[in-house]
Amino acid sequence: MINKVYMFLAALGCACLCMLVVLPAGGVDVLEIVGWLAATGITGWMGWRLYLEAKMLIVQVESLKHDYKAQREKVIESTMQAKDYKLQVQLLKRQKQNTEAIIYSISDAVIVTDVNDRLLVANEPAGGIFGFDVEKSVLKLLDELVENAEIVRLIKKSRQGKIRDIRHELTLKGEEGPTIYDCIVSCIFDEEDKICGAVSVLHNVTREKEISQMKNEFVSHVSHELKTPLASITAYSEMLADGEAADEKTRKEFYSIIQTQAQRLNRLIEDILNVSRIESGLIKVTKEPLSATLLVRDAVQMIKSYAAEKNIEVKEETAIVFDQVAADKDMISQVIINLLSNAVKYTPDDGTVTVDSEVDEARQVVRIRVADTGVGIPAEDVERVFDKFYRVKANNKCAKGTGLGLNLVKQIVEKIHNGQVFVTSEVGRGSCFGFELPLIAEKALAD
Repeated sequence: MINKVYMFLAALGCACLCMLVVLPAGGVDVLEIVGWLAATGITGWMGWRLYLEAKMLIVQVESLKHDYKAQREKVIESTMQAKDYKLQVQLLKRQKQNTEAIIYSISDAVIVTDVNDRLLVANEPAGGIFGFDVEKSVLKLLDELVENAEIVRLIKKSRQGKIRDIRHELTLKGEEGPTIYDCIVSCIFDEEDKICGAVSVLHNVTREKEISQMKNEFVSHVSHELKTPLASITAYSEMLADGEAADEKTRKEFYSIIQTQAQRLNRLIEDILNVSRIESGLIKVTKEPLSATLLVRDAVQMIKSYAAEKNIEVKEETAIVFDQVAADKDMISQVIINLLSNAVKYTPDDGTVTVDSEVDEARQVVRIRVADTGVGIPAEDVERVFDKFYRVKANNKCAKGTGLGLNLVKQIVEKIHNGQVFVTSEVGRGSCFGFELPLIAEKALAD
């Protein structure tokens, strides 16, 4: 900074220097001295003014520098904030896309609504169930999109009652029959714990309900099947113990009945255990080269006495060709006997059961079929006859069972022997059950 004293001395020095330069050697008069003094004063005053102006300019420059620095910092800060906001917007957009992708990929129906019950997000299963276009229905009132009043009422009840989670079983009628859904409605809360919407998830539990029903029926059937032979065994044992069988013939008859019922009981328990063993992979399998034709003949011989009780003719049609399969003899025999037994069981008296085997050389499989002239199976039940515990309701009066026989057939053929089961049926005309097993290559058998 320029000092006042330095300014004054500088001005005075300049004046004296000028006097020394311009004054003649002979000296000067009083007027010239006064002029020069006046000039010196004016010069000092002007220097002082210049000092003040310079000082003000310096202060202004410093202020401008400070303001510029502050504004620059604000601009930098604003730029950083803008970048942060941009990143946050991108992050929120990405999160929204990820959330929507997750919702769209869920197989269950998902509906997200806001606080005014307007649709925010829904996936295709939800649109399919309630019949609305997912993309064109955003921000529309749920009342306008969903005809089912029960789900709308459930969502409103959950939101208005501020219930975090509410569960309800919902039954919707469709062309293929009623569908049961396990519906869960959850309220969405913001940071201030205020409700800002609701999420509804509908999980199809129709199959689970059917399985549960089948299990209950299975327990009922098994209890009945176990109770019947046990009751017979108990009754005839008590009669023997009480001495009611006076002669040897009567005792032998009682013994025979007890033995028959015990065998029936044993077969039922074996079926249950075999299904469990196969599903768990614990069953012992011994495969060996076998002739499908011989297996069929042995099974037919075993079933003929049972068929004779109903005067049913059992026809055997097998070709003499190479039909060797790698199979467990006991298991495949059980499969054929089960199919034959069912055919006789569901065929009226004086009917016919035909069993045949053939070789499909193109596909390298042996095909065994068991056809009957029985009651047949309704079309809606055909695809499910091999399901565990499943029994055709229309045929329940024809014969009793646990619904395990055909499932055991399917497990043995497909899971253990890599084969395939099939069925065709027509109500009133009969059914044809069968299975295919892979042939053993002749070369491999020779080796």
